[in-house]
Amino acid sequence: MSSDDPSSDLYRPNVAMILRNASGKILICERADWPGCWQFPQGGVKRKESPDEALEREVLEELGLPASTYKVISSKGPYCYLFSGGAKRKGWIGQAQTYFLAELTKENVVLKLDGLSPEFRDTRWIFPQEFKLNGIPAMKHSVYQQVFADFFDLNIS
Repeated sequence: MSSDDPSSDLYRPNVAMILRNASGKILICERADWPGCWQFPQGGVKRKESPDEALEREVLEELGLPASTYKVISSKGPYCYLFSGGAKRKGWIGQAQTYFLAELTKENVVLKLDGLSPEFRDTRWIFPQEFKLNGIPAMKHSVYQQVFADFFDLNIS
């Protein structure tokens, strides 16, 4: 299996959520360890865990949102990227991400960013066309461009 094959065991299985509210805005989160880096909630898929199960766990861990507060509309992927500089992390050369588009089912949800291992320091609701690539690491640019094209028919820069 080649290293650019998303089913390769060289890519860490990962999930990410695009959460949309009733006004059509999407949630982006500022990383706690990287001020100015805004991304979607995401995380690794554990062994013997389905992508759906991983998404539910990650969203609860990172945002404090139980599955009863959102409804998954669609999913696409995997979208693959390599870690910068040819780095390996725990044997992985990059990530193979499945993206989920979900809508809030409850109004006035409260995001909780103060879990045991806080991933984010802040959140924003923006319209998809407002997203700027300069807020994420270069290694993720092509994935985000493809995700915005696939989910919103947008060309972002």
